[in-house]
Amino acid sequence: MQFKNTLEFARELDAEDKLSSYRDQFIFPQHEGENVIYFTGNSLGLQPKSAKKYVDEIMTDWANLAVEGHFYAEKPWWDYHERFSAKLAKVVGAKPAEVTVMNTLTVNLHLLMVSFYRPKGKRYKIICEEKAFPSDQYMISSQVRFHGYDPEDAIVEIKRREGENNFRTEDIFAKIKEVGEECALVLIGGVNYYTGQVLEMETITKAGHDIGAFVGWDLAHAAGNIELNLSEWNVDFAAWCSYKYMNSGPGNASGCFINEKYHNQKDIPRFEGWWGHSKERRFLMEPEFQPEDGADAWQISNAPVLALAPYLASLEMFEEVGMPALIEKRNRIVAYLEFVLHEIDKEVDSSFEIITPAKQEERGTQLSVFLHGEGRELFNYLMKNGVITDWREPNVIRLAPAPFYCSFEDMFQFGQILKKGILEKSK
Repeated sequence: MQFKNTLEFARELDAEDKLSSYRDQFIFPQHEGENVIYFTGNSLGLQPKSAKKYVDEIMTDWANLAVEGHFYAEKPWWDYHERFSAKLAKVVGAKPAEVTVMNTLTVNLHLLMVSFYRPKGKRYKIICEEKAFPSDQYMISSQVRFHGYDPEDAIVEIKRREGENNFRTEDIFAKIKEVGEECALVLIGGVNYYTGQVLEMETITKAGHDIGAFVGWDLAHAAGNIELNLSEWNVDFAAWCSYKYMNSGPGNASGCFINEKYHNQKDIPRFEGWWGHSKERRFLMEPEFQPEDGADAWQISNAPVLALAPYLASLEMFEEVGMPALIEKRNRIVAYLEFVLHEIDKEVDSSFEIITPAKQEERGTQLSVFLHGEGRELFNYLMKNGVITDWREPNVIRLAPAPFYCSFEDMFQFGQILKKGILEKSK
């Protein structure tokens, strides 16, 4: 399609958008009485209007039933988390038994490393990407120290080439092969938080397995954003947060994937608690742990249902729409945003370098833009004029037009505000 940087054309695209009605199912912050242009679904998704209803259901059941709500609420609390497995499995490309929801992301990565980082002899190193999201860096460093290793020795970082913004798959393969039998675990972010680059998870997983290592993925920026096929790719484990593209609310619960080949293994190390105990026997209060079937065996405590309620509300929409439709709109709206940026670039003295890969298969919803000739003042201008975006040092704004609630008109209007901000600054 030949794009046009006009309001009329953007509205034509919105009229053709099969998902346009879902925009009205979210609550937008307001700027001068109008919805903001919201580009930070890669940090915190907007609130679904249905979220309050789901939370209120639990509050009402708590008021009316108290402890009996565990068993007699319309959605009983004791199995509330079971409503997630089938829906989440479709989002991440897994079997329902391989998926559970519990805790928060970094907590779950720590718990999963109990099972999948088992250093022994010369096999003790972890391969990760350089400048991973800081929480991953802290988590991995603390894990290797816990096992008695020096992070400077035990952590091997895959680096970008000098002058390049993104990782090359061949460099990842080369590093995995180089570490070889010393590698215990490959643990990488599936979508890089800074550039938005989507890594080749299937082939990287195979490369890790070829050297005898476990392979896990942090899918914080991938779940609800890109196509995932964790079972088919033979991934060992993965975890993701729910508050970005999955719109569950700030700091909310994390999803986990554990490949079915590790289910019901009696000798697998795992931190355990009573919610991972056999559901049928849980209230017998037996002294010996009897694991639940599937990923639920990794659960420890009973589900925080008030936190899970908004997540379930959002997942209902994912179930209704499906990832293929979301990805179809994502591709189109990101391409239009990219076009608008290039058009505005022609009209101002500054230049924008999109450091996210140009190939569709190597990116998701996010475009990271280096603002040559501009600084944080432009970011501040955007924020003051109803554009909610994200700043990363040294001079990058991250733009993530979530397909559930962002419109093509948003992309056009953003371009106009961006141009005005640059021109006003140059006067």
